[in-house]
Amino acid sequence: MGKSLLIVESPAKAKTIGKYLGQDFEVRASVGHIIDLPKSSLGVDIQNGFSPEYVVIDGKQKVIDDLKKAAKGKDVIYLGPDPDREGEAIAWHIARALGEKHNYKRVLLHELTPRAIREAIDHPVAISKTRFESQQARRILDRLMGYLISPLLWDKLKRGLSAGRVQSVALRLIVERERAIFAFNPEEYWSLTAEFLTDGKPFSAQLSKIGGAKAALTCQEEALTVVRAVTGREFTVEELVTKERKRYPLPPFTTSTLQQAAFNRLKMASKRAMRVAQDLYEGVSVAGEGQVGLITYMRTDSVRVNAQAAGEALEHIRKNFGPDYAPAAPNHYKNKKGAQDAHEAVRPTSISRDPALLKGQLETAHWQLYDLIWRRFVASQMTPAVLEQTTADLKNGDYVFRASGSVIKFKGFLSLYEFGKDEEKELLPPLAAGQKLQAEKITPKQHFTQPPPRFNEATLVKELEENGIGRPSTYAAIISTLKDKEYVDSAKGSLKPTEMGFAVTDLLVKNFPDIMDVDFTAGLEENLDEIEEGKAEHLDVLARLYNPLAGSLENAKAAMANLKRDGLPAGVDCPACGVGAALSLRYGRNGFYLACRECGSTCDFERDEHGVPRPTPPSLEAVDKCEKCGRPMVIKKSRYGPFAACTGYPECKNAKPLVSSAAGEVTVENPPELPADYPKKCEKCGSDLVVKKNRQGSWFVSCTAYPKCKNAKPFPSGIKCHKEGCDGEIVERSSKRGSFYGCSNYPKCRTLLKSKPVPAPCPVCGRPYLIENPKAKNDPAAPPLICTAKGCPGPAGTDSA
Repeated sequence: MGKSLLIVESPAKAKTIGKYLGQDFEVRASVGHIIDLPKSSLGVDIQNGFSPEYVVIDGKQKVIDDLKKAAKGKDVIYLGPDPDREGEAIAWHIARALGEKHNYKRVLLHELTPRAIREAIDHPVAISKTRFESQQARRILDRLMGYLISPLLWDKLKRGLSAGRVQSVALRLIVERERAIFAFNPEEYWSLTAEFLTDGKPFSAQLSKIGGAKAALTCQEEALTVVRAVTGREFTVEELVTKERKRYPLPPFTTSTLQQAAFNRLKMASKRAMRVAQDLYEGVSVAGEGQVGLITYMRTDSVRVNAQAAGEALEHIRKNFGPDYAPAAPNHYKNKKGAQDAHEAVRPTSISRDPALLKGQLETAHWQLYDLIWRRFVASQMTPAVLEQTTADLKNGDYVFRASGSVIKFKGFLSLYEFGKDEEKELLPPLAAGQKLQAEKITPKQHFTQPPPRFNEATLVKELEENGIGRPSTYAAIISTLKDKEYVDSAKGSLKPTEMGFAVTDLLVKNFPDIMDVDFTAGLEENLDEIEEGKAEHLDVLARLYNPLAGSLENAKAAMANLKRDGLPAGVDCPACGVGAALSLRYGRNGFYLACRECGSTCDFERDEHGVPRPTPPSLEAVDKCEKCGRPMVIKKSRYGPFAACTGYPECKNAKPLVSSAAGEVTVENPPELPADYPKKCEKCGSDLVVKKNRQGSWFVSCTAYPKCKNAKPFPSGIKCHKEGCDGEIVERSSKRGSFYGCSNYPKCRTLLKSKPVPAPCPVCGRPYLIENPKAKNDPAAPPLICTAKGCPGPAGTDSA
């Protein structure tokens, strides 16, 4: 009997499975999808029932050919891509590519352990047509949205922008949150804290009620009125309550909660967390075991755990923490409404692989995430923490002050997985009902209400999930796209919309109100689930999106504002002509700016604390004197950043780069002088030569007749090339990847250096130059200069070859 063939989508996964299945199986990888919709066209025949026009992905024809060779002679082929919609589509396409002569069996690998793999092989299922149709419908929906709307944004705003079924709604949430912050007006309020001392032990209480109603002090005078009323008078302990409170463990991770915890606890971006989790699922190298899958499948909505895994956790808890920390039966958790229960929660594949034993064997990020998953799962099977909470109400006339304290009596699951740093407050000193107390001090404090916080990756993931927008498995890619398209900035961990993010959202919400509606998008996600469950036809769902999209699309082509030409009303008066609300927000090659519809003047702008664009006058502070015409030079901005320009423009077009000092002072960066013997005239047209700086920051020699004459050369270094017979110099050159050093006679001479050359001959071999040692930046012990000659030990005795 020959080998059986198992096809998975990942080489790492194939390696892990191959180790367990042994010689009876040949395990191959498709390396992801093998076919997809074309990049250069819509690829969907709308008139023919939304029929997709699939093409082989670049570079995948060889993979298909190799799989066909491996499948030759095999009656049964096992298909083991990931157990989700994307995996089902990969399996479906592989089966179609290899032909109908084979008998295909679908294996669902929820974890990569010997037991789970053998279980999946022994109990295969048929490829799910409904799950495949659900994935295909999602792919077509996203293609229709992206390929029909995105070109509109290219035409009206900027080429390269994109719209997406979930991406654009997620951006809308971020933009609306920012506008809520803009609209927020802080309100003043005051608190009062009374400090007491009883039996030598201090404690404090806060004003809680006034005349039986919740205390609400809105100004300093109200606060001082209360201070005057209670100062010097006795407080009476009116009510004293002590009770136990239990804090129950959290369920094991789902995809969404894993991303949230990874960001909050590890500061790990969603995209990075999912990539690391994928590695942990597919297999990593562990000493003594080889390639091992450490966690179960990481794309899941379920908090369900199988009985064997829960039993192993309980046994570990009893052994390592004691019987009080383990419940009599496993803890069970209820899934959220609408959760897909096809896969278990994210958990370790074996409790015995304690993170402490793996420290140093895994990469830092992989160990941190595994440690988090392991702790969360084990803690989910532990007993609750028990807290003793005491509350005392202290009455003084019409005013009630409340003191509270708590102590953890039994840590339970908090011994392993702590969350919230305010679990334990200092316990109150012994008090008795009716006891009289005198306040040592009463302190009023001013506060202001705070605006809603900006989303970070964790809170955005939570918001998307709570609103039913998209699937948790796609959130990492969505957030990554928002950053890559520069729709949001993620400084300090918060997601703040850029001007581009505002503009794109405004254009889409106005012209595609249905598509950008949160409830509509959530409804489509439910429809995709219904397709998988066999409760809805995929063509009906596709029509549900396309019909409003097609209607809005025709209107948008004519009605959508063109920000390159007309702009969006900014509601701001023009500072040049004074006409009210005459400025509009436009987009040009240097970014967004304000333009007046009456006088045509333009200006840069900044948004104030309420988000209103405010014109910023151009800088009139002279940073240099123009050596060509004598006029002042001022700072201006271009798409490549600020520069110094002559105020005589356009008569004088002199411009210079700027440089910032360590103290932040901005000055003009004057070009280096050419050697005395360097030609002063262009050999092509006879015009003067001048030194300029390119976008990569390299100096070069250019003709002043540019653009009529495009003669340009690298700035001379005076360092001769070492190649025999070459009369060139080692100069700084530029490419799309940045600056590098090479011979001026390129391509005739292809000398390239990995670092900046220094005009000092090697004392060992006599080579006319040394180079700066790249290792010296991070290693103080490394020699600062090295020789590039092969076999030469260099000036510091280090072979640099």
